[in-house]
Amino acid sequence: MRVVLAEDLFLLRDGLVRMLEAFDFEIAAAVESGPELTKALAELEPDVAVVDVRLPPSHTDEGLQCALAARRARPGLPVLVLSQHVEQLYARELLADGNGGVGYLLKDRVFDAEQFVDAVRRVAAGGTAMDPTVIQQLLTRRSGNEPLGALTPREREVLELMAQGRSNAAIAAQLVVTERAIAKHTSNIFAKLGLPVSDDDNRRVLAVLAFLDQGR
Repeated sequence: MRVVLAEDLFLLRDGLVRMLEAFDFEIAAAVESGPELTKALAELEPDVAVVDVRLPPSHTDEGLQCALAARRARPGLPVLVLSQHVEQLYARELLADGNGGVGYLLKDRVFDAEQFVDAVRRVAAGGTAMDPTVIQQLLTRRSGNEPLGALTPREREVLELMAQGRSNAAIAAQLVVTERAIAKHTSNIFAKLGLPVSDDDNRRVLAVLAFLDQGR
């Protein structure tokens, strides 16, 4: 799996390169600025981009803007964003096109290599890897609106875990209930949100996230 990595801090960039290579990823490019990222994404067509939000020269949202532009040029380009903070605007922009393959992780909440590598693989496969804090803020932003406000506390828990990209089995293990119970909660969630039920976990999660992004 070929990765384009964008991170302006040398030690962090080098550490990410070494970690990904240890898990058999091919680093197509490891860059430190927005212009370099734009060029690498256009010329190398990686399987996934791992991008820091703030890159030179602006040190604002340069990294994400480059990634979003690349997704417009190549719909569905998998992008995993790394950030120090929750930026709801960035999360909404990533989710807006509904093409899949998106992730948003907070750097200080990635606790081990396997967690990070799993997120990269999930995004590359077209799924989602959203930090729970990001999802919670999206949920809170819409919590007063119907039909999201019609969800029970347990259904909201299930929705948050779905948005992290977890399967019904993983959600059941997390909440210490049966898969059958989770399947029932999931059906209720989709009914209340007016979304079609799908056996495709990635598409299901993306549909829920796209719904949460409506009504800006």
